[in-house]
Amino acid sequence: MKRKWWHDKVAYQIYPKSFLDTNGDGIGDLKGIISKLDYLKELGIDIIWLSPVYESPFVDQGYDISDYYKIAEQFGTMDDFDILVAEMKKRGMHLIMDLVVNHCSDKHEWFQKALADPDGPYAGYFYFREGKDGKAPSNYRSYFGGSAWTKVPGTNKYYLHTFAKEQPDLNWENPVVRKKIYEMINWWFEKGISGFRIDAIINIKKNLDFPSFPADGDDGLVSCDKMLASAHGIGTFLEEMKHETFDKYDAFTVGEVFHLKEDELREFIGEDGHFSTKFDFSAHVLSYGEHGWYDAPALDFNRWRTALFDTQKADLTVGFEANIIENHDEPRGATHYLPAHARNEAGVKMLAATYFLLRGIPFIYQGQEIGMTNCVRNDISEYDDISTKDQYQAALNAGCSKEAALHACYENSRDNARTPMQWDNSLHGGFTTGTPWLAENPNYTKINVTDQLNRPDSVLSFYKELIALRKAPEYVETFTYGTFAAAYEDVDHMFAYYRTNEETGQRILVAGNFGTDTVTLPLEKPADRVLLTNGKAADKILNGNSESASLVLGSCDCVVLLSGQ
Repeated sequence: MKRKWWHDKVAYQIYPKSFLDTNGDGIGDLKGIISKLDYLKELGIDIIWLSPVYESPFVDQGYDISDYYKIAEQFGTMDDFDILVAEMKKRGMHLIMDLVVNHCSDKHEWFQKALADPDGPYAGYFYFREGKDGKAPSNYRSYFGGSAWTKVPGTNKYYLHTFAKEQPDLNWENPVVRKKIYEMINWWFEKGISGFRIDAIINIKKNLDFPSFPADGDDGLVSCDKMLASAHGIGTFLEEMKHETFDKYDAFTVGEVFHLKEDELREFIGEDGHFSTKFDFSAHVLSYGEHGWYDAPALDFNRWRTALFDTQKADLTVGFEANIIENHDEPRGATHYLPAHARNEAGVKMLAATYFLLRGIPFIYQGQEIGMTNCVRNDISEYDDISTKDQYQAALNAGCSKEAALHACYENSRDNARTPMQWDNSLHGGFTTGTPWLAENPNYTKINVTDQLNRPDSVLSFYKELIALRKAPEYVETFTYGTFAAAYEDVDHMFAYYRTNEETGQRILVAGNFGTDTVTLPLEKPADRVLLTNGKAADKILNGNSESASLVLGSCDCVVLLSGQ
């Protein structure tokens, strides 16, 4: 395997709107990010993934881009952006941007010109299709609910939008569109960024027949995923994009890729794959309901563990996954992946250790490093997210009570991850001196950075230790390139695995007890050293002495152990 500059790095996602506001308008900004670079450097972060800061009407929180070459005024100026890049380079840090090119905003110049002349060249930048029998061309449901087709005023044509109607899909079949996209990508590389997180990229290849499918809901529609799954040949687009852009800059690229077929893994993240890596969503999809959030199943520990371990095994001879427990589109991991008895600092540390040391590139989402949680809301009006509002209505339409519909939002809403960063216990958690665009989680008085910076036993301190351990010269080779092997899979609620350096024989056991009962695990050999625990005494974990050949883990205990060689 060719070694790349990003293999041993730790990444951190910033959701700019909620990170830190410096001008009192209630919206986070680039100057706020700049002011916290030292905090992130001290945490051990190498790469920052910056969610969209482009000009946008913010129908979908910046994922509806109206100008790819401008910074939204809410976030600052291009000068602020240039300062951010320069300050990161001073600290040896890399910036990756969000690349959103499956769709743009309906306010983008291209789409406005297409609407003005539905038979002109700009209509070919999008998917304009004639309606059928006075109805849409086909029966697709968009990800945000309702038809994925919207009528072009004054015509019998419709345009396709797999997301909101304000987010028309770009026509990647048009070589002019692709050329303009590649020019934009390279323009940002020339500004000094190191790569991209690539949004909804699997959607760029459509089945151009746009056939209807049997409905999967009472609305007579079918998920647009059905059409996308019937499309073939996306690799041609992705390879062209890579050749025209990423390869020229030795870029780090992370794909948001769902529904990947097993035989496509190497094509996407192999040594010469389309991307450097992709996010592992195998755990996230386990919480999908058949009809929506209201019938989403509770997390099953065994299915979760199996999903993650299966991904690890599949990747071993192929490439690297990007490992996450939360991001801007998911609920908080401290709530979602931990059983009720483990929703405490010990449990959060256990979750951190068990996911962070898997083979792959670990990503931390802002606030995850202090254990931020889901936020209870009392009314749907307190949510901002377009998807949440759609899912709430879907729950009501299915006969759920208001309370049940709100609880489904509490469990699954994207707004859980978008509440303001909790910096201290002052008003609004130190995020802003004004009124925050989205109300903060009330638990900021107990969960915040300032408190945890002052406590050596805090979640934040644990994350620092965890990152330092992963990068330690004597262990970095094992954690970066070492193999993965599941361990103690026959033990209920035990999340355990070995990372092994096959050249040196160094073997490290990572184990966490997600259950309520104390468990004793037999060790193949006496342990050499405890590398990290979540605040528990080493003498307890090693059963009294370092020569012990068994490992005792109480509820929420976790340990990283240099195993006998």
